[in-house]
Amino acid sequence: MDIGPLVLALDAKSSSPVSSDASNRKLQHLRINNKKFFASISREEEKPFDFFRALFDGAIAGGTAGVVVETALYPIDTIKTRMQAAHGGGKIILKGLYSGLAGNLAGVLPASAVFVGVYEPAKQKLLKILPDNLSAFAHLTAGALGGIAASLIRVPTEVVKQRLQTRQFASAPDAVRLIVSKEGFKGLYAGYGSFLLRDLPFDAIQFCIYEQLRIGYKLAAKRDLNDPENAVIGAFAGALTGAITTPLDVIKTRLMVQGSTNQYKGILDCVQTIVREEGASALLKGIQPRVLWIGIGGSIFFGVLESTKRFLAQRNQNSDQTSSAEKDR
Repeated sequence: MDIGPLVLALDAKSSSPVSSDASNRKLQHLRINNKKFFASISREEEKPFDFFRALFDGAIAGGTAGVVVETALYPIDTIKTRMQAAHGGGKIILKGLYSGLAGNLAGVLPASAVFVGVYEPAKQKLLKILPDNLSAFAHLTAGALGGIAASLIRVPTEVVKQRLQTRQFASAPDAVRLIVSKEGFKGLYAGYGSFLLRDLPFDAIQFCIYEQLRIGYKLAAKRDLNDPENAVIGAFAGALTGAITTPLDVIKTRLMVQGSTNQYKGILDCVQTIVREEGASALLKGIQPRVLWIGIGGSIFFGVLESTKRFLAQRNQNSDQTSSAEKDR
C-alpha cells in the first residue's frame, strides 16, 4: 500500500500521553524558530530512548492502521491499477474490485508493521541527535529507512495484488506458484527498482509533510492535536504526495503487470515507450482515484495510527507506574 502506504502522536520526540495540565506545562518549553524554513521542537526534559518499545509499539500500530486502510479502500486501488494497466483507450472492468484482498492483507500487515516499526525508533533517535531545525531531515530519512525495510515484503505483495487485480490469476497461491514457475523467483520482485523509485520518495515526503504540519499546527494551537485534526493533516499530506508521485506509480504498475512478455526493458524504456505510443499525459493515468485513495487512506491511516499509539503509550505508562509502585513496597 502507498500509504504507504505510514509517527507517535503527541510530539516529535515523545510518545508518552500526558494530561491536559501536563501538556500545557510541556508546551511552554516548545519553541519554533521563525527564521528556519522547517518547524522545529525543543524540550528541556526528555525521557530515555527505549528502542525496543518504540519498535514494538510502532509495529503494532502500523500493522493495525495498514490493515484497516487497505480493507476500506481496496476497490479504489483496484480501479486505479486497471486504469494504469490499460493501453490506449482500453475498457476498465468494474467487476471483482476486491480481487486479491485476502492475499494482499497477508503482505500489508507485516509490511506496515515493519515500516512503522523501523520508522518510529529511527525518527526518535534522529530527532535526539540532530539539531532542532533539522527535524524535517530526520523525518525524511526515517521514512526512507522504513520504506527500504518494508520493500522486501511490499514488492512481492504488490506484484501478486496487481496481477490479481488485472485478472491474470484466480488466487494469490496460484499467482505466486505460476509467477515463480514462469518468471523465476525474481518475478515476484518485478519492477523493484521502479517500486523504490516511487515509494522511497513517497514515504519520505508524505511522512515529512505530515510530521511538519503536525508540529506547526500544535505550536500554533498550543495544545495536542485530536484525532480528527490528525486525520485531516494525514489526508492533505497523502493527497499532495500521491499527486506528485503519480508518474512514478504508472511506471511501477506497467513494469509489474507486464509478466513474462517483457514489453519494457527497464524504467527508462518504459517511460519512452509510454510517451511515444500514448503521449505524455498517459503518465498521469489514474491520478484522480490515486489522489482520492491516498488522501482518504492518509486520513484513515494516520487517524488509526495515532489512536493506536496513544492507546499503547497509555498502557505502557500504566504498566510503568504499576511496576514502580511494586518496587516501592
